[in-house]
Amino acid sequence: MTGLLAELLHEDPWTATALLALGAVLVALLVHTIVGGLLRRATRGAPILHAMLVSVQGAAGAALPLFALQLVWQLAPNSLLLIADVRHLNGILLIAALTWLAMAAVQGIATGVISRHPVDVEDNIQARRIHTQARVLARTVMTIVLIAGISMALMTFPGARQVGTSLLASAGVLGIIAGMAARPVFSNLISGLQLALAQPLRLDDVLIVNGEWGRVEEITGTYVVLALWDERRLIVPLQWFIENPFQNWTRSSSRLHQSVFLFVDYAMPLEPLRAELKRVVQEAPEWDGRTAQLVAVDATEHALKLRVLVSARAAGPGFDLGCKVREALFAMMARDYPQFLPRARMSVGRSAFGEDAAPDAGFDARPAPLSAQRRSR
Repeated sequence: MTGLLAELLHEDPWTATALLALGAVLVALLVHTIVGGLLRRATRGAPILHAMLVSVQGAAGAALPLFALQLVWQLAPNSLLLIADVRHLNGILLIAALTWLAMAAVQGIATGVISRHPVDVEDNIQARRIHTQARVLARTVMTIVLIAGISMALMTFPGARQVGTSLLASAGVLGIIAGMAARPVFSNLISGLQLALAQPLRLDDVLIVNGEWGRVEEITGTYVVLALWDERRLIVPLQWFIENPFQNWTRSSSRLHQSVFLFVDYAMPLEPLRAELKRVVQEAPEWDGRTAQLVAVDATEHALKLRVLVSARAAGPGFDLGCKVREALFAMMARDYPQFLPRARMSVGRSAFGEDAAPDAGFDARPAPLSAQRRSR
């Protein structure tokens, strides 16, 4: 068999080389199928390694045959027609496959890490922190790998090497322009690393950005997607979070206090309101049992300002609980104490100086009794 192949190689070099290439591809695919299946089965108890092997399955199926082909082309005689071009093309494809393989491996490791920390639990701060770090770091590393792969593929062209050498030799203005053009890319890349390591925000965090309330839905390599309360999406560059202040309602804990402000008459007794507040929060599933407080925080020239402070396990339930408390307290006042609801007041008749009285927040707007009107005449 070896002698027949050597004879065929001598008589028809391309046919023999093609047969060797076909055999190498078949062997590589067989190795990929058998070894890959065994490795995936052996690593079922290791979620991260198993996720990585599953993720690289397609990329490895392309890289192994290309690697085998490259060995065949390198062993082929240099006298073959177009062999140099075939080697070059196969080398570029192999670099692309290896780049894909490395990116898939990074993505698989991130997927394995994320799968070990589910976020569908009551206290998911730690899980969200790990999810954010894994995704941002994975995207950053994948971006670096992609840039390296493209650079290696370009360096296989002699013309590209000459262009690169000439650009480096005359780095002046062109270098400045290239740096300015690449500044947003690298600034976002560095900002992504800062966000992943410092953790000022995480996936599913509740943020206030420029007055907009939203939840972090996605963190990419260049921007953050906020899902706003009305189902809009706010796209914010990563660098913005490094350079500007913003509110994070779930930075250290998902639990939150919700404020509700009421304006009532000065004579309104507060104990019935406190009793009604206690009843409402005890019946509300959103309340976490920590805080339910009603105090008078201000007395304006028009009304008494009350603040109701309630606590909830998260921002969404806290907002719903605040609405329930506001509705219940005003309903109780309208039912039991309607005379103490805030209203505009004015006196009826003339003032002590003989002038018509102007509207004033300190007087009742209801008309005076008829007997009082007769006495005023």
